[in-house]
Amino acid sequence: MIHTFDVLVLGAGAAGLMCAAEAGKRGRRVAIVERANRAGKKILISGGGRCNFTNMYCTPDNFLSANPHFPKSALARYTPSDFIALVEKHRIPYHEKTLGQLFCDRPASDITDMLELERQSAGVETFLNSRIRDVRRTTQFVVRTDLAEFHATALGYDVAGQFGLKIRETRPALAPFLLGPKERAEYCDLAGVSAEVTVATGRHSFREKMLITHRGLSGPAILQISSYWSKGEPIQIDLAPDRDVTAPIRDAKVRDMAAARFVFQRLLPKRLATRWLDLHAPPDLTNQALAELERQAHGWSLTPADTEGYEKAEVTAGGVDTDELSSKTMESRKVPGLFFVGEVVDVTGHLGGHNFQWAWASGAAAGRSI
Repeated sequence: MIHTFDVLVLGAGAAGLMCAAEAGKRGRRVAIVERANRAGKKILISGGGRCNFTNMYCTPDNFLSANPHFPKSALARYTPSDFIALVEKHRIPYHEKTLGQLFCDRPASDITDMLELERQSAGVETFLNSRIRDVRRTTQFVVRTDLAEFHATALGYDVAGQFGLKIRETRPALAPFLLGPKERAEYCDLAGVSAEVTVATGRHSFREKMLITHRGLSGPAILQISSYWSKGEPIQIDLAPDRDVTAPIRDAKVRDMAAARFVFQRLLPKRLATRWLDLHAPPDLTNQALAELERQAHGWSLTPADTEGYEKAEVTAGGVDTDELSSKTMESRKVPGLFFVGEVVDVTGHLGGHNFQWAWASGAAAGRSI
């Protein structure tokens, strides 16, 4: 069976769904080909099932890319306010959490249902359970699946490589860390304990919650820094940002470890404070020893064994090199009619709705240009 369309979108993720709807609104005959049995599966599980669909304070500074200027055009032309207007048009209730993060009040299916209605009104056809076998270009793009052949345009890393586009090395991003055997034995029985910390590597740092897990470290601060971490590098953890930890010990009439534990337990969850201090106990409590303890509390150095990998990563960093694409349209500079959007492009957002905003913005840029 042969189907012919003006636009063929391969993958029913957030960016593909937005691209298809925008192209359909322009009168294009559009089809989406998706190997899963449902569109927008990643949307449905995001944000704990509530979908952190954008961030009110999203700017290009919230993105990691070999070319930090690349996201500016698309983000400027499709802003968080544009997506919020779409959400409000469909009367979807939502709320703000911390740092401008917007979530659905009800399940994330509100967002996928909204996108489905937008696609239907634009005349977009969706083909689910369609595994792509081959993509080639003659006078047009031809895509073969298990059941049919589609003629038009499209998609991901394999296609980019097939047509000679450069791909930046991909890696898991926004992923929890695994600790090595020694640190795991020392801390991972504290799984479930969390604290607000500042985590840094290189020139980048994030101040948010850190969570100890059965295998390592997670929580927003850890997920954020993982996007900038390279295997083998240490991370530095400030356990008490903006606090003079040892001042009460220095000022105490009696300096002993009981007083030190009391001070640390006021700053950190009790179990973490006790464990960390036991493992970093100074030889004495002289001013010099307390100065070193203060330094360690603000610069606890750990070298993760690895991340939890793609299985637990929120997104993939790297991807189609932005030098290969128009920042205004997402179209390949080498292959006219071939567009790349969303996560497949070498643009990775911070945690908190930024990756969804990139999906909407890059999808809209392509859909309005095809």
